[in-house]
Amino acid sequence: MKLLCDEMLKRLGRWLRAAGYDTVLDEDGTTDRELIERAQREGRWLITRDAKLMEYRHARQTVVLLLANSVEDCALELRHKLAIDWLYRPFSRCLECNATLVVAAAQEDLARVPREALARGTEVFRCSGCQRLYWQGSHVRRMRAKLEKWAKISEMPKSL
Repeated sequence: MKLLCDEMLKRLGRWLRAAGYDTVLDEDGTTDRELIERAQREGRWLITRDAKLMEYRHARQTVVLLLANSVEDCALELRHKLAIDWLYRPFSRCLECNATLVVAAAQEDLARVPREALARGTEVFRCSGCQRLYWQGSHVRRMRAKLEKWAKISEMPKSL
């Protein structure tokens, strides 16, 4: 499943990337028509909170309108509307550029990782796009806990 988050849902988009989904984040200032055309051209679901997008022809085949306000409630609503599995492929995509992560084995990559992380035997990953490095740390444990929480909750947000 390929996704496109509009500028209002960039934080949610980063969480979708953390869960392993191919998620493009809208560039600020993109017109509604351009967003819908891009989603259609790339075979993506356009995720938005902008009800005006539903007025476009064929929007229902491309646009997922979220009613929730908070990132957490949007995540839970999206789970129900698109059957999002928040534990799909955790931490397999770059949070910055969306490219896939590969195991980092090159010495120049490992030299950029804190010694404490390497001493713990933590596996290091490199973004195949922007070359950013990732490794298991406390931030990953906190993020994984949130993804696991979202995966377990079966009710729609009460705010809707």
